[in-house]
Amino acid sequence: MASRLNPYISFAGSARQALDFYREVFGGSLEVNTYAQFGQAPPGFEDKVMHGMLETTAGFTLMASDTPPGMDHTPGNNISVSLSGDDETELRGYWTRLSERGTVSVPLEKQMWGDVFGMCTDEFGVTWMVNISGEPS
Repeated sequence: MASRLNPYISFAGSARQALDFYREVFGGSLEVNTYAQFGQAPPGFEDKVMHGMLETTAGFTLMASDTPPGMDHTPGNNISVSLSGDDETELRGYWTRLSERGTVSVPLEKQMWGDVFGMCTDEFGVTWMVNISGEPS
C-alpha cells in the first residue's frame, strides 16, 4: 500500500454523527469502532468513537474520533479540509450539503484567480474549502 495523507478530526462527543453526515455527503464505506469494542472505555464513553474511517469511491479518506476524558479538545482555525477539482457538479453538490446547516465565510463564486471557490464551516465546526478549477487559458 502506498503512503497517504488524510485528515483526522477530533470531536467532543459528536464523531459518530459527523462521520454519518460525511458519509451522506461523500458516500462510501464507513467503519466505526467504539471505546468499548477495544476494551478501553472510560466511564460514559462506551459508545463514543475511538476510531472511525470513511473511505469514498472518489478516493477520499477521512478519519475521526471522540476526544477521551483527560485530553483537551480545542476546536480552532488551524486546519481546513480542501476539496478541489474540475467536476463542477460533484463539487457543488458537496458544497451544498456541507454548507446548508453551517456557516458560509466565503460564498462559492468565481474568484480573481479564475476558479470558483468558497469556504464554509459545517455544523460540526470543521472548515471546508471548495475550489472548482476554471477553464485553462
